[in-house]
Amino acid sequence: MDTILGELELLVLLALARLGDEAYGVAIYDEIERRTGRRPSLGTIYKALSRLEGKGHVSSRFGEPTPVRGGRRKRHYRLLAPGRKAIRASVGAIRGLADGLEVLGEARP
Repeated sequence: MDTILGELELLVLLALARLGDEAYGVAIYDEIERRTGRRPSLGTIYKALSRLEGKGHVSSRFGEPTPVRGGRRKRHYRLLAPGRKAIRASVGAIRGLADGLEVLGEARP
């Protein structure tokens, strides 16, 4: 059976899918806030990214140091095939539960 993601993990993976392979923590946070209005802490985003990397859903690499960041490097994240599969499984489960519910303005089958 496919693993169903938690809400924050799903939001992080969806944001990462929208941003592409050069996404980093702050950009992921901004995308989640812009599209959902939610404002999870940046630490929460990084913890979710770490969990997702441990599960094999994302990979990360460090970019080059930049003067703008005081010589620090950004950590870039990339969505992997298992992460895409987890998105499909989670969104499919949500759709299956929601399909036909009156609360969504749909008649029950």
